[in-house]
Amino acid sequence: EDLLAVFAKSNGKRPRLVHRLDRDTSGVIVAARTKPAAAFFSQAFAGRDARKTYLAIVCGGAPEPSEGVVDAPLKKASRKGLDIMEVARAGEPGAQAALTRYRTLGATQFAALVELSPETGRMHQLRAHMATLGHPIAGDAKYGGLFHLAGTEIAGLALHAGFGRVEHAAG
Repeated sequence: EDLLAVFAKSNGKRPRLVHRLDRDTSGVIVAARTKPAAAFFSQAFAGRDARKTYLAIVCGGAPEPSEGVVDAPLKKASRKGLDIMEVARAGEPGAQAALTRYRTLGATQFAALVELSPETGRMHQLRAHMATLGHPIAGDAKYGGLFHLAGTEIAGLALHAGFGRVEHAAG
């Protein structure tokens, strides 16, 4: 967020961060140059009018089926002192609806490149859902991802926010 100061205007006003990523996730963020734009984008993300697509390298080859939907509610939990999200039953206290669409783009027996499209925006949703399928994201210590795949070291979480789309009226 401090890097946005580089884009500050001569009057000191700088862009506002509208959509951020988890610390270990790389990729696209959204910043707005004006207060009205920030309000518009914030509302779009809150109202689920914004669509995001992520790329992930998952462990253990391709999920079966190679594309589908994970519709599994999530709730906050703690494991070994780490805050995580775990699958819950619908209606269970603390459970929140979570839905992720996925599509395998390529795979070997060791790993797969998967496109992920969250329909909801829960904390660690993509990480928890892929682990639920038995294919955790490579480099994900919280959800069982491996740090070596086919002899190659994985330096960090292999999750990248690739693109987004926000519907808006021209005007």
